[in-house]
Amino acid sequence: MLRPIVRTGLDLLAAEYFTPLRGLRLGVVTNPAGVDANFRHVTELVSAAPGVRLVAIFGPEHGFGGAAQDLHGVEHAFDARTGCPIISLYGETGETLKPKPEHLRSVDALLIDLPDIGSRYYTFQATMLYCLEAAAENDLPVVILDRPNPLGGIQIEGPTIQPDFVSFVGPHPIPTRHGLTIGELALLYKSERKLNVTLHVVRCQGWERSLYFDETFLPWVLPSPNMPTFDTALVYPGQCLLEGTNLSEGRGTTRPFELCGAPWLSARRLCQRLERQEIPGVVFRPPSFRPPFHKFAGQLCGGVQLHVTDRNVFRPVRTSLSLLAALHAESGEHFHWRTEPYEFVADKLAIDLLFGGSRERLALQAGLPSGQITRPWQEEETAFRARREPFLLY
Repeated sequence: MLRPIVRTGLDLLAAEYFTPLRGLRLGVVTNPAGVDANFRHVTELVSAAPGVRLVAIFGPEHGFGGAAQDLHGVEHAFDARTGCPIISLYGETGETLKPKPEHLRSVDALLIDLPDIGSRYYTFQATMLYCLEAAAENDLPVVILDRPNPLGGIQIEGPTIQPDFVSFVGPHPIPTRHGLTIGELALLYKSERKLNVTLHVVRCQGWERSLYFDETFLPWVLPSPNMPTFDTALVYPGQCLLEGTNLSEGRGTTRPFELCGAPWLSARRLCQRLERQEIPGVVFRPPSFRPPFHKFAGQLCGGVQLHVTDRNVFRPVRTSLSLLAALHAESGEHFHWRTEPYEFVADKLAIDLLFGGSRERLALQAGLPSGQITRPWQEEETAFRARREPFLLY
């Protein structure tokens, strides 16, 4: 096993036996991927640390154990190993997304270790924001154990959130691929939302913004059921957009988000359409797949698998926008936008929540070319690059 060249915030604080937190009763916000370089979980390390009391565990979407599928509410539970209550921050209603005062009465500080994948609609960073708000309202300090952004810290891509489209998959106006660590996002959120909270970020050691996750040699632990590999994370900032349609985003297969399609599609014709566009950094392969569950369970689907060949030029959001246009054209009357409630929002389409507005959907429906649709993104990406500058830690 290669020795990691990066030490996470958890690795560094555990090496100190959590000495800065001694005497405190801690509530830990985490998911299954909250492990150190030796695969020891943050709750295990905190509960064994001298002078520190673990009194509550807070689990985000998919649950503390990471077993729940997408959009499935998770109930409160009890952790037999540590003897702590597990407070679910993803229940059946939007009111469950934020810790309540009664959940925080026994807590002196919140310790947040939420491995993220660098995409705005991957909801762990939203949970972090809501925990910051709850801490501010209840006068609790927050310590964030920082980790590398798996997609690196340089590239910024995608539209930002418009005011009327704030949701759990877009709680603050940032682009789809923001290029920040969760600690840097916390600093930006604290400043831009004017949160009166004492915040300390335990920085990573050895991480540079140019490094992708596999270059850190840190262990990959899937943070949610459909994020099994780093390859999945590479395409997710674009491929999650398929959740806003009636097409399969590959859930139920062993390659979620890398695979997508539907029973009515000709995989070869779809790939030929995409190949003519010469989209950089990716090859589209024409597979067939049969999801055991989720959309089209048990049905044979045609579609594409994305194989990233050069991640330095691959732009996942622009790529999947082009793919959406091709899927729309190839599907004809079969194609539909998702109309069911999505992430506790019933009065807006899921695709609009994911894009952060209706602009892209309307342009796709009008048949506008991808380059024209993405033109406004350039100004938004440039503006965010300037906005994020004061909060960069690396």
